[in-house]
Order: sequence, then C-alpha cells, then structure tokens
Amino acid sequence: MAGEKILIVGAGLGGLAAASCLLKAGYDVEVYEQAPALGEVGAGIQMSANPMHVLRHLGLESDILRLGVQPGAYVFRLHDTGEVIQEFSLAEEHRRQHGAPYVQLHRADLHDLLATAAYKLKPDLIHLNRRATGFTETDRSVTLHFADGSSAEGDILVGADGLKSTIARQIVGEVPATYTGDAAWRITVPIERLPKPFLPQVMSVFMGPGGHAVCYYLRGGALLNFVGIIETELASEESWTQKFPWELLKKDYEGWHPAIQTIIDAADRDQCYRWSLHNRLPVRNWSTKRATLLGDSAHATLPYLAQGAAMAIEDGAVLARALRQAPSIAEGLDLYQRNRVDRTARIVKTSTENRRLFHLPSQEAIRAEFSKRNQGDERNRWLYSYNPLTVELT
Repeated sequence: MAGEKILIVGAGLGGLAAASCLLKAGYDVEVYEQAPALGEVGAGIQMSANPMHVLRHLGLESDILRLGVQPGAYVFRLHDTGEVIQEFSLAEEHRRQHGAPYVQLHRADLHDLLATAAYKLKPDLIHLNRRATGFTETDRSVTLHFADGSSAEGDILVGADGLKSTIARQIVGEVPATYTGDAAWRITVPIERLPKPFLPQVMSVFMGPGGHAVCYYLRGGALLNFVGIIETELASEESWTQKFPWELLKKDYEGWHPAIQTIIDAADRDQCYRWSLHNRLPVRNWSTKRATLLGDSAHATLPYLAQGAAMAIEDGAVLARALRQAPSIAEGLDLYQRNRVDRTARIVKTSTENRRLFHLPSQEAIRAEFSKRNQGDERNRWLYSYNPLTVELT
C-alpha cells in the first residue's frame, strides 16, 4: 500500500522525520505548520542509537556527527563536592553494542537538517501559517480544517503537533496533566566564557537533594548545554519560550559545585528559560480509521530519560513501514499503534521513575542506590537496542 496522500500536522522534529520516511516509502505527503516560519526553540538534544538508525536512513548521520558531540562517558556526581558516584563508557561502547552513535547536538541544528532533507524529497512539502482546528473523516478520505476556513483532503492524517495537539484532543480527548513539582531550566554558554580546562566532553550529571543538573557539549564542543531540574512549588506554563530571572536560577543552585556556579555566572542573564514539568499517563488508543498521532501528541514524556524526540523519530519510521506492510489504511494504522504503544508507554513510565533516582534525599541515599545499579546494562537490554527500521511488526 503506497501512493496515498498523507497530511501531517506539525513541522517539528517528529513531523519532519515522519514526512521524509513516508516520502521515501513512496507516499505523497503534505505538512501543515501553524508558525509563520520554520524554526526550533530549546537547546541540547540527545540522539541515541535507536533514532540514529532512522536519521542514518535519511542520509543525515555525517552532518549530525559534524554538528554534534559524541560524549565519552556518562558520569554521575554529587551536587556539591563533584565526587564521581558512577561512570560508564558511552560513545564508543554505544556504537559497538548498537551499531549507531550516541550524539548530543543543538535541537535547532537537527531541525534544520531534517527540514533540508524533507525539502530535497519534495520542495513544496511544508505549508506555513496553517493552524489546524480539527478534522472530519469518511470511509474514503480525511479532511483537515484550518483556522482561516480552508481545508485539505487526503487519505491519512498524522497529528505531530506536540504537547498541546489539536488532533490528539479530537481523537483521545483531554489527557489530564499533573504538575510534578519540578521545573527545568535551560541555558547554553559559549565555551570561550568558561575557564580552561573545564568539564570534559562527557555527560555530567550532578545530583543533590531537591534537584539535579545535566551538562554536556554541543556544536563540536563550542557550546555547553545546561539543563537544571529543581523541585519547586512555583508552577508556570509549559513553554520552552518562557524566560525566568537569572537571579532565580542562581538562587536555585546556591551551594552547588563550583562548575555549576561557573556555568550559571557565564550565562546570558536575559536568556534563561524554565519549563514546569507535567506528567501525563500514556494513552492506549491514538488512532481512528484514517487518523493517528506521533511524538508528544501521543505519548508526552518527562525529560529524565532523554527519549522524547527519539520516540517521535522512531514513530515516523515504524508508521511508514506499517502502512507499507498492511493491506488497508485502517489495518496499517492499527499495526503502527499496536507496535508502538507498549514501547512508548514503557519509556514514559521509566522516565517518570528516573526522577526518583536523580532526586534522592541525601548523599547516603545516592551512594546506596548507585551501589546496586548498573544503569548502562539495564538500558542496553531494551531501550537502545531497538531499531525502528528492522524491528518485526506484528
């Protein structure tokens, strides 16, 4: 089954990856984006082997390696002294075990690469300034409706419109969101503002009571990315574009390791962003006969496992394969959902559980927990070993 016209709502990472996978599989694709221009906010993003198989399939691996950093190790430290509690090899071992690299890069760089790849496959693919308001479907087609009164007709609709998805709201209704009590800071700092030598090119996780901080490099080592998650009663809107005062960031990390202080002191004081983290339980049914979801619109996850964008990219590859494999559209969407729902739910659940690991109440609790864990082996068994291009669809 190929040649059908597929409408995708949302030109984020998941929507663009899905568009290219579907175009390469022989489908006609149109992407509708509500923003007036393509772009991506945020800072660092992590691509492990599971999505990298798909990005390699789209011809992007060499550019990703050029623009990113392959971290040498995963290093867990105490928040104040910096003492290393656990460390395991990352980049070389990851490639050896899973056949694809582990890369950290700027979210905007990955978005640009995906957009360029999609445009090469279809130059008029993306339609901007098109805010979707809902859809109607019949046995023969699906019609996507826009705020300006226009519409588009196709054979299949894919909602890749993120956390506040219009398409998801119509398919599954309102999914309750519960504030976790955590908020995530994001800043980036050019390395010329930092002393030399500074933190090595590894993924450094500083853990302490009431919060943790993750530090790694982007753009070939030219930028340092800082993600700091702290426990706070001060909840706000879920938005990466919302700025908060630098002074509040500084206060949240008072008493932490000198490296953390150096990063915060070197940040642009008007470029500190904070997102309040909300938890959503996974849904089990995100498809109709002609419409489905992918990425955050189907399975929004907390950032404690660094797999949100990875899941969206996986979704696009599996969707293209499922539609090709099944004898009808409805069966293809069912095959896609059936093969994604348990894996994505497990990732959402594991990410939520990881929050406890990063926010243990004392140094004694941290030492005790890490003495009985081998996190690298645990993840390798099921998370990173998944290849969306070859996994059996049943």
